[in-house]
Amino acid sequence: MLGFYNYTVILTYIGMISGFTGIVFVIKGNILYALICLMIAGICDMFDGKIAATRKRTKAEKQFGVEIDSLSDLICFGVLPGTLIFSICHSSNLGMVISSFYVLCALIRLAWFNVDELQRQENEEGRRNVYLGLPVTTTAFLIPSFILAGKMIHIRLDILMPIVLVLIAIAFLTPFKIKKPNITRNIVILIGILFILGLVLCKVIL
Repeated sequence: MLGFYNYTVILTYIGMISGFTGIVFVIKGNILYALICLMIAGICDMFDGKIAATRKRTKAEKQFGVEIDSLSDLICFGVLPGTLIFSICHSSNLGMVISSFYVLCALIRLAWFNVDELQRQENEEGRRNVYLGLPVTTTAFLIPSFILAGKMIHIRLDILMPIVLVLIAIAFLTPFKIKKPNITRNIVILIGILFILGLVLCKVIL
């Protein structure tokens, strides 16, 4: 079979399935479950690189890892948030334009990252410590955070979230430096649990 199927890419595959499942939940009108899928995909993405680093890979495996990770990210952190906000905007034409703009910026960002990462791997070993621009994967926690905050302070999400989405999209392509956070697994899991509990308590079922 084409592709690679060792343990270094399995978590990426799981994350992609979670992202697509989230899109299905959006279509069915279940925003809460879609947000949970988004956060699960984010957690998978945070650890897939660390798992991949435990195995000595060939050049083809490394390149495949970069490509499959970005393709998965486009689904999980590009299409899923875009679809989510489009639904929150009641499928309006403005929501469609904003969501399309966001997905396009995510696509450009991921393609640029692939080129930059492959060039970096030719010149240095290990994982990168600094990113240029806002990483696409940060939407796994940014989107739920703003939705939770909006619900808590009673701001209309169909007004708040399109603005947030545009700002995030612009940040994807803005070349500012951001240091890669060093967060332990337990802290990430705790944050995810707290987000889910907060969303449930605020009854984020739109």
